[in-house]
Amino acid sequence: MRSTLLALIALALLRIVVGLHFFMEGVSHLKDPSWSSAGFRKAAVGPLADRYQSVLPETGDWSGTLGAANRLPVDDAIKAWHTSVSAEWQTRLHERTRIAHLAAHEEASARKSLDAATTKLEEWLKGIRSDLVAYRLDVQRLADTEARPASREVPFERERVAKKRRELAGKAAGWMSDADAIGRFLEAAWDAELTPEARSRVIAATPRSPLWKADRFVSWSLVTIGGCLVLGIFTKFNAMGAVFFLLTVVATQPFWIPEAQPTYNQWVEIASLLAIATLPTGGWSGLDYFLEPRLRSCCLMSRSCATRPTSGSR
Repeated sequence: MRSTLLALIALALLRIVVGLHFFMEGVSHLKDPSWSSAGFRKAAVGPLADRYQSVLPETGDWSGTLGAANRLPVDDAIKAWHTSVSAEWQTRLHERTRIAHLAAHEEASARKSLDAATTKLEEWLKGIRSDLVAYRLDVQRLADTEARPASREVPFERERVAKKRRELAGKAAGWMSDADAIGRFLEAAWDAELTPEARSRVIAATPRSPLWKADRFVSWSLVTIGGCLVLGIFTKFNAMGAVFFLLTVVATQPFWIPEAQPTYNQWVEIASLLAIATLPTGGWSGLDYFLEPRLRSCCLMSRSCATRPTSGSR
């Protein structure tokens, strides 16, 4: 049955609207330097949660010290995390010294700032020691609870475990953010000692985190897919690319897990994109109208050249 003109217009409008949504989302992410998918990844639940959270940044070795479910005394765990954070700062200073070519007095001043930041971190940790003691007890209790079969089989227990896990993750993120603030203050003091040229070299040579790279890949993918859908370029391919992207989003919140967040909006867009990918909207209203005949003719020419017998085969 042939599609009516009204149906074709409606499907073309659907393609453009969905494409604009993807395009504007990607542009907003690229324009906002503070945007990050860290919150989205932290909220992931289900069997793929660890994979999504594997690229999350961590201040020092939190998961191996204060965040580890072991019997290490609290003071030893605090000291181990303090040492790991200080080691990160020392590594940054070493890289700065190598890139910016600091003079002796500049390097001495930078090390003095590092010592002051390390002392400030130690004093801050002393101030929150009681909170860390309670946190460590909760981490151990949670590990003991998760080891019991009921925590995986009983829905109420699963929900309670997930809620406690999110609570502890929020506390850890807050403390690591406070430590990061000390680190940012330290880097600002280092930057004040550099010339504009040296500061530019340091910024350009600073390695990007895996999370930053993943976020930029996603942002540019959204822009590309959205722009192609709006213009109607390789419509079916980009529509399916958008479907696979949205499936990775809904995979972070499996509907069969009690604590999963609703993903109705994403499923609506998935259904829309499947309609766009399977119905002839791009060829009728987009730039595919001009591209598809040329691509088809090129494919036919290459196929005929491949099957044409050569003079030596007679």
